[in-house]
Amino acid sequence: MADVLTHVLVGYVIGTLLTFRVESLGQAHVALVVIGALSPDFVKIQLLFPDGFVAWTLGVPFSWSPLHTVAGSVLVIGLGSLLVAPAQRKRALALLAVGALSHHVLDLLLLTPTGESYAVFWPLLEYRFPSADLYLSSDRWPAVVAGCCALVVWLVDRSRTAAPETAHE
Repeated sequence: MADVLTHVLVGYVIGTLLTFRVESLGQAHVALVVIGALSPDFVKIQLLFPDGFVAWTLGVPFSWSPLHTVAGSVLVIGLGSLLVAPAQRKRALALLAVGALSHHVLDLLLLTPTGESYAVFWPLLEYRFPSADLYLSSDRWPAVVAGCCALVVWLVDRSRTAAPETAHE
């Protein structure tokens, strides 16, 4: 569970930092980055609907695993961008993509038993990058570090939004 929390917190940090830089972005846009950061983990739908059950239901071979690749992320964020108003789709697509990219980058830093990451660019490439072996998905320290970063960014954001109100008094 620390892995999912880490992705959410990193998405929040990135999204909030983007609001510091781009004036037209607000909290709703931060949520899009967070959703994008979670999108590769939509593969966990297999816990509710296992591959075998879906394959049996559809009558064809089936796997949820491709959702946790760049191609799967492109599919999910493309469909997700259709859920916003047409005038906001390009921005939503970009923010969801930033979040998904952060997820894949963090996953490439994982310690794996084989020393290789997953085939992130499948089906285009079967190549598996060497894993950076920085942390295990079960480690709690990445979530603690991401939580501390999120707390700092939240405090800075809060002081930035509170500053104009105190200037009027």
